[in-house]
Amino acid sequence: MEFRTTIRMGDNQGWLHHSDALVMMGSCFSDNIGAKLRNAMMLVDINPFGTIYNPLSIAASVDRLIDNQPVAGIDLFMQNGVWNHYAFHSRYSMADKEATLQRMNQRIARGHDHLKTSQVLVVTLGTAMVYRLRSTGQVVSNCHKVPPTQFERDLAGVNDITQALTDMCRRLRQFNPTLRIIFTVSPIRHIADGLEMNSLSKASLRVAIEQVMAHLHDPLVCYFPAYEIVMDDLRDYRFYATDMVHPSEVAIEYIWQMFQATYFDDRSAQAIARCERVSKRLAHRPMSSNREVVERFNADTRTVVRNLVKEYPYLERLNLL
Repeated sequence: MEFRTTIRMGDNQGWLHHSDALVMMGSCFSDNIGAKLRNAMMLVDINPFGTIYNPLSIAASVDRLIDNQPVAGIDLFMQNGVWNHYAFHSRYSMADKEATLQRMNQRIARGHDHLKTSQVLVVTLGTAMVYRLRSTGQVVSNCHKVPPTQFERDLAGVNDITQALTDMCRRLRQFNPTLRIIFTVSPIRHIADGLEMNSLSKASLRVAIEQVMAHLHDPLVCYFPAYEIVMDDLRDYRFYATDMVHPSEVAIEYIWQMFQATYFDDRSAQAIARCERVSKRLAHRPMSSNREVVERFNADTRTVVRNLVKEYPYLERLNLL
């Protein structure tokens, strides 16, 4: 007797090799899986603009990366003692305006170059709820604690989401013709607006993705069911963190295993397992106060890394030593 409904992922698509480069964009779930990819020593660019939740802002951010469009000083605004930009997360905000511009524009240029040469873009949609500046109608990625009276909040329509994402994919196909695009819906629950609105929002995102794929008929665009894995496969509060909103580490690991089984070839799975073990060793700090013991451990670690790079020469780009 079965006591759970398991997501059937189908055959392995073999889309990804361990040597490939990826870009992750979207909700903080992109950070979760991006961290797994980075721990597996893959070349991955995670959220160049910081965390973005709504699809309209994600599409606009991809456009900025494709165009390598820099930020202008007039686009910044002062809030809480730092300079901000509505397209960027607050981690880019600084008290010095020129330093803020430099940091943002360097990140755009680096993201442009990485997207141009990447094999896969993973887009994780978090919510269909958008915030528009009353003064301009612009959809913002981050409100930066600006008073809520300056925004209009509404649920983006399925047609608007579909159009924005379809246009984004078409531009990406011109910019990087062989790029594979994986859409997913974040399993993180946006409950500030209530569970009913969260359900409506996630449903809107899911329908829009399906319409995008139907419009494009592009074999290099697909959907990975991260949301369904948590909602219908794991389906238990023990797979959530203590806030009952974010997936737990166990859930993230399970989704990561499913992602590997869906997209990575067999050789890559072996490389990932080895690299994860070495990453764990690199992160380890010997507790011994004996200097000789610590130095021997560090020397052994350097040997392990050198041997790993000999076996997988493309790891040299990560500058592990």
